[in-house]
Amino acid sequence: MPADPLRGAAAIVGLGITPQGKVFHTGALGFAVDAVKLALDDAGLAREDIDGLLLNPGLAWADLGMGSFQLQQAMGLRNLRLSATMNLGGATACAMIQHASQAIAAGLATTVVCVFSDMPLKPPAPKGDRASAASAYGFARGWEQAYGFFGVNAMYALVARRHMHRYGTSQDHLGAVAVGQRRWATLNPAAQLRDQPLTLDDYHRSRWIVEPFHLFDCCLVSNGGLAVIVTGAERARNLRRPPVYLWGMGQGHLGGDPADTLTSGAVLAREPAFRMAEITLRDVDVVELYDCYTFTVIVTLEDYGFCAKGEGGPFAAEQVTGPGGRVAVNTGGGQLASFYMWGMTPVSEAVIQLRGDGGARQVPRHDVALVSGNGGILSTHSTLILSRLPS
Repeated sequence: MPADPLRGAAAIVGLGITPQGKVFHTGALGFAVDAVKLALDDAGLAREDIDGLLLNPGLAWADLGMGSFQLQQAMGLRNLRLSATMNLGGATACAMIQHASQAIAAGLATTVVCVFSDMPLKPPAPKGDRASAASAYGFARGWEQAYGFFGVNAMYALVARRHMHRYGTSQDHLGAVAVGQRRWATLNPAAQLRDQPLTLDDYHRSRWIVEPFHLFDCCLVSNGGLAVIVTGAERARNLRRPPVYLWGMGQGHLGGDPADTLTSGAVLAREPAFRMAEITLRDVDVVELYDCYTFTVIVTLEDYGFCAKGEGGPFAAEQVTGPGGRVAVNTGGGQLASFYMWGMTPVSEAVIQLRGDGGARQVPRHDVALVSGNGGILSTHSTLILSRLPS
């Protein structure tokens, strides 16, 4: 079978990450502008080199219509040939990069910047006033609210509880994911929780959010922006930083009720991605999974085939995914311990690892990375296979 023409045809050449967390010096649009500027500088490109712009707007963009146009104007970008605002939740980052590579292959654009930014956290209120929380992440749906079932935390908790009932997944299994990723975060100078090691006892002592989730089962909430720049492979070889080539890609959107299926869209997205990349799971060196909850990591490990369905909890509990383990998962600490830029968090860490820029957390063998994005309640899914090698 001939090689897929998209395999290795495009590469990520620029990465821009603003300060993350409780950062209040600008707004969502300002964070996006800052991230793009950082990515351009990283790649050694100028604004005039950009002819495509894809934006995943965070929750704080709600009042900014035509987000990609707003960002274009704020950046002073001219003569774009590709522009879109996309939202598949946490699956958007990988999907944007997929669409950018397809547009480049089709000759519709040459250099596309993919951006996410958000500002759900509000500055501390003046003394005596009530502070505003990041409550925008909650959903309320009719009669469900009357019974106390609202917000993403509760919706994922219901699916996790079903997984525990069916397969025997335990609280210790969930805690093992949190502990492993915190160990990675302590090696990452950019992680929000880098100075706070976590033990399994610490995990169990943390407050309940909604059973079976403790505080450390749930991802961080972060202000900030993150951008990557995608261009063709030939141009990529002549830019400032080592290219990260796109070997494979796929999407999977199951529909239905995840409490029934107990699977993510990885079961659909994995096959086209690995087929395009012409590799197997054994060839993957670094695994960067979307981790809005500890449970999401467990179910995604199962769905990519690292272990059988229902065995994700024991797999994580074997401590094989933390530093020194045989499967390097979420090496920067992920969204549970580093920062939460939706699907851009796993994308950015994959780029850092493949470039060899991981410092104390750098994985020795770093030729190929698997990256996942997940949106909604296991509703949408996207997969990238990236490599520091052109082919």
